Amino acid sequence: MYDIKALYEAESVSDAIRLRLAHPEAQIIAGGSDVLVQMREGKRAGKELISIYMLDELRGVRLDEDDNIRIGSLTSFSHITRDPIIQQHCSVLGEAVDQVGSPQIRNIGTIGGNTCNGVTSADSASTLHALEAIVELTGADGVRRLPIHDFYIKAGVVDIRAEAGEIQTAILIPKESYENCYGKYIKYGMRNAMEIASLGCSVNVRLSPDKKYIRRCRIAYGVAGPVPMRVPSAEAVANGSPLTREMIDEFALAVLLDIQPRDSWRASKAFRQHIAVEMARRALTGSIERAGGVIV
Repeated sequence: MYDIKALYEAESVSDAIRLRLAHPEAQIIAGGSDVLVQMREGKRAGKELISIYMLDELRGVRLDEDDNIRIGSLTSFSHITRDPIIQQHCSVLGEAVDQVGSPQIRNIGTIGGNTCNGVTSADSASTLHALEAIVELTGADGVRRLPIHDFYIKAGVVDIRAEAGEIQTAILIPKESYENCYGKYIKYGMRNAMEIASLGCSVNVRLSPDKKYIRRCRIAYGVAGPVPMRVPSAEAVANGSPLTREMIDEFALAVLLDIQPRDSWRASKAFRQHIAVEMARRALTGSIERAGGVIV
């Protein structure tokens, strides 16, 4: 059923780096919910695989020394959703990954695999962009960190340098992006479960102390372009603005200045543009309400 040339099982992060350097064309596999399906379809037939599934050091959620939320790349979706740190500080990410596939997929699928797969429809991707997440890569030259919007190079391709033997080891949510921030993720698909997003929208806001103005707003989409993307034109409308229906309507329409959806069998470009506006309106409204704001 699976055409696998060879399987190497890493015993540590350093061993995984060694294996990547020795086999630069090999495919990293963690939970396998993406890679094995692709192999069965023939897209990765005959590939060498490097399994990092046994590296427990890459699992778990914790606060680092700067109070950034550190999520190990092998942390499963179900663990992220249930984790008390995520629930307390960043519940929108737990809600987003809880919409991935089925319970079985969420138990085996990992946040690292979801991002390294490079697809714009990944349910974690738009929320991680709205949270201005940082991707940690570890290789022969040490540790490298880069903003998640720089991690995605083009459709289906991310910045993991085989020549440096890099693997993704963590995703970090900066304290600035979650402290006193509230968000909402909305996914549109033809079904309520086991569905790849036709469009995904995530908004994250921080209100002023009196809860009358938006101090910080981030909005990001999946499937609105070849890679997950922020929407700066809409963010500029919201930042510093009072909580009014007029502002929310202007914010929602402004997303059309930046998004670049395409026609596909799942949805037409025109339909994606139409629902993008409504999703922005609902996601911002929901984020404001979660933050305790009142829209006038």
